[in-house]
Amino acid sequence: MIGVFDSGHGGLTVMRELVRRFPHRDFVYLGDHGHAPYGDKSHEEIVQLTQEACDKLFRMGCGLVVLACNTATAVAARTLQQGWMREVWPDKKLLGIIAPTVEAATQTPWNIKEPVFPQKFNTDTIALFATTATVESKVYGEEIHKRCPKVTLVEQPCPRLVALLESGAPHEVLELAVEGYVNALLSGLNKPPEWAILGCTHYPLLQHIFYAKLPTQTRLLNQPEVLANALEDYLERHKIAYTNPGVRYLTTGNVAEVRRIAEQFLNELVPFEALETTTPPVRAA
Repeated sequence: MIGVFDSGHGGLTVMRELVRRFPHRDFVYLGDHGHAPYGDKSHEEIVQLTQEACDKLFRMGCGLVVLACNTATAVAARTLQQGWMREVWPDKKLLGIIAPTVEAATQTPWNIKEPVFPQKFNTDTIALFATTATVESKVYGEEIHKRCPKVTLVEQPCPRLVALLESGAPHEVLELAVEGYVNALLSGLNKPPEWAILGCTHYPLLQHIFYAKLPTQTRLLNQPEVLANALEDYLERHKIAYTNPGVRYLTTGNVAEVRRIAEQFLNELVPFEALETTTPPVRAA
């Protein structure tokens, strides 16, 4: 079974792509709506909440958990992989969304930590639109520059977008918000970015607005598709056996409200269930 975790509804854009690409796999989605949003929480809170969510999914039988959340990946993934998971879940795997995004943006495999020339996009400017926590983590800049030091990464925090999306804000309000963030980023550039990363899994729902507001030559990276490609590669390399296909949606929040927002979010019914919380999380000693 494959777990998919997000702090709220954003990961549903990833889940939709994974279910479409892998219809014979067994998935369980966990949205931590009870503690969302993560974008304005402290580093310590994000690590703690991500650890507890992953622990719940591992306890349910997931051998692999996909972090369909840029904030959780940026802030918590490395800490959990290098400490808690080695001690508590050494036979489990955690796949974050940032590694495949960096690979796609730099055209360089993740395991290459030094520049390899010639690089396809050696002097590009890459724009990153993300939550405040993701931007402040600096992980995108660090990982991109390891592989492509001549690339310029320009980061723009977008603190209002998640709340606007989940509150059902009208199109004109979303359009004005995106336009403001795009203009703020472009105002500091001498040339348009060649690439833009929508570094939050909520943002694919605003992709058409970003396209309209960004310069025509700027290309967008589709994170759900990028992560699905990475999962496909992982499953093939590790020869992960098929189990009984199925999809479950779990939430730590109010089920009725989460279902309502999810239907508004994806324009389709999403059968969320309440997560059982009777089993305490496993913590590293």
